[in-house]
Amino acid sequence: MIELLVNGGVVVWLLISLSVIALSVAVLKGWQFYSTRAKPADAIEQAFGFLQQGKHAQALLLVNGQRNYRAALISSTVQLIDKSSLAIDDIKDEVYRQAQLAIAQLNSYLRILEVIATLAPLMGLFGTVIGMIEAFKAMESAGAQVNPAVLSGGIWQALLTTAVGLAVAIPVSMLNSYFERKAEVEAQAIQNDLQRVFTLYASMNAQPVAKKMGSKSTQPSSSKQGAE
Repeated sequence: MIELLVNGGVVVWLLISLSVIALSVAVLKGWQFYSTRAKPADAIEQAFGFLQQGKHAQALLLVNGQRNYRAALISSTVQLIDKSSLAIDDIKDEVYRQAQLAIAQLNSYLRILEVIATLAPLMGLFGTVIGMIEAFKAMESAGAQVNPAVLSGGIWQALLTTAVGLAVAIPVSMLNSYFERKAEVEAQAIQNDLQRVFTLYASMNAQPVAKKMGSKSTQPSSSKQGAE
């Protein structure tokens, strides 16, 4: 293995450095998603259950202090609606700003994985081209007395960089797709949660109006009966 790395030259060492960076980013993202999971797992659904019953304090107890982005945004939204003097449109603007920041954190560092997955095979191909040039230069220098063993040795060393480049790019591309999908699912869940909170708020505010309208509609008939 060490012999392969030595024969691969600078390009192989650069690819190994990229693989170390990619592995570090993958561990960091894995820890980010693990540490920001909701505790307990159904805390958000329980919180929505309390919100539907109008029990905001109980809902806040479940989502307050959590590192989970969905829980933190639900908590912030409910507190803004309950305690803030802002208009509902201003509250929406503020909450969506916080949601954008949370989604940006979910997607953070993924660009590094994407760049490495794209760059690694190209670097491997570049190393192969350089190796092939060196092999053909050696063949030209040998003239009519070309040793096939020397030529084939130069070619496999040149192809080594392509193999290393692909070995780095394939798992990094898979990891990037996995984390991108997780971030996408979480972002969709955040948008759904915020819409649910505002819909609940609108429905709770609409109930008294409906009752008032109902009471107003009954007043004329009762007054008519009194007149008769």
